[in-house]
Amino acid sequence: MFKTAFRMLLATFALSSLLGIAHAADNQLVKVSSPHSVGQTVDNLVAAVENAGAKVFARIDHAKGGKSVDMEIPANEVVIFGNPQLGTPVIRDAPTAGLDLPIRVAVIETGDGTVLVYRAPAALAAEHGLPADHPSITKMTGALNKLTAKAAQ
Repeated sequence: MFKTAFRMLLATFALSSLLGIAHAADNQLVKVSSPHSVGQTVDNLVAAVENAGAKVFARIDHAKGGKSVDMEIPANEVVIFGNPQLGTPVIRDAPTAGLDLPIRVAVIETGDGTVLVYRAPAALAAEHGLPADHPSITKMTGALNKLTAKAAQ
């Protein structure tokens, strides 16, 4: 009986550890500082995305939305964009990844300046059961690094 209880405890610990790792990966955010205002950084990001041949689907201004209900927040915009050549294989291999694609990059005014923030593609892969070295995830990682660096130049 003691061995069975010990095994169950061990199994519970292992499962909770795995869930904790998945949750930690889910929350993995990449932050890139920008010397520009939020608006200029978003303009730069949109231009970089379009010049790379990807499509910008939306530009959401959260601060403007807040003002519409008499609430003020620091500048905060989200750009939603994608490239079907990269996203489609991910969704094909893990249909639930459609919840996180197209990619979203938030550009936020903080006390330390402007920062671009996005979820690491490897975290997206982990959340949806894909390997971190999935070819499209690897390409997304490189693309996001380049696009956010251009936006912050």
